Amino acid sequence: MDYKDYYSVLGVPKDASDKDIKQAFRKLARKYHPDMNPDDASAEDKFKEVNEAYEVLSDPEKRRLFDQFGSEWKTWQQRGGAPDDFWQQWGGQPGGGPGGGRTTYTTGPGGLGGEDFSDFFQQLFGGLGGMGGRSAGGFGDLFGDFGARGPAGPRRGRNYEQPVEITLEEAYHGTKRLFQIGDQRIEVTIPDGARTGTRVRVAGKGASGAGGGPAGDLFLVIQVAAHPAFERDGDDLTTKVPVDLYTALLGGEIRVPLPDGHSVMLRVPAETQNGTRFRLRGKGMPVLGRQGERGDLYAVVDVALPEALSDRERELFAELQQLRN
Repeated sequence: MDYKDYYSVLGVPKDASDKDIKQAFRKLARKYHPDMNPDDASAEDKFKEVNEAYEVLSDPEKRRLFDQFGSEWKTWQQRGGAPDDFWQQWGGQPGGGPGGGRTTYTTGPGGLGGEDFSDFFQQLFGGLGGMGGRSAGGFGDLFGDFGARGPAGPRRGRNYEQPVEITLEEAYHGTKRLFQIGDQRIEVTIPDGARTGTRVRVAGKGASGAGGGPAGDLFLVIQVAAHPAFERDGDDLTTKVPVDLYTALLGGEIRVPLPDGHSVMLRVPAETQNGTRFRLRGKGMPVLGRQGERGDLYAVVDVALPEALSDRERELFAELQQLRN
């Protein structure tokens, strides 16, 4: 994989603040979003590149690794790095075991509770290869043999992870993805409310087990792409809504868009100030795993000043100015 300077991708210096990185990302995401550039493959590629850069630079740990290891950072991370980094990849803390703050959505039978401690180490260190003719993953493989040991029993296959990018609209409605695994074609449901970091478990679609053991699982790791109009915070959404000067001054109704292409009407009072936030309860993202429950939508007033004024309009605004002085 070619090395990418993520700072150059976002057009920011290496000492850029988190705020500068976020602002640069939002500007570029809006510019290259596929909805803004239909039938432009180069814009779509650039949009994915911008998302990739932001995913790294917005995460303090990933940014630290990128700054430290440069073009080798991702290889280092994939191979494990320090032991603490392994635990962090599982969302826990050293000594806490896997599964700590990550959201896992399971499809198919079974769950994560069936994995024992040796299975966890198999996933982390399975790439070392079997020692003494056994399959990799047990404590004997990791630390060597400390005495005689009987023949190895059935071993569970390793889990696989596959990153999957979806749009905010797909996260809003839920979506499906088709995968070709060996000679089998499977369709996986990604639930509505999925967010970046959600792991969708497909039971039994990982590596084959050894000695008659069960197969591992496939985990789809979700990345929700940035949207030009909506900013997501958990299950809540924020969007800027243009409001003409007269409606802001005199009051009236404005149309607030939703991610599904529909809209709702919002009444704003007279003398509404620019930047005012209105909360629309239950109009945000679906809450993962809680059917019928949604976050909130915040509409931020973006007052648009009139342009190309006529002479008469200028006179009237001048009269208003006189009245206010």
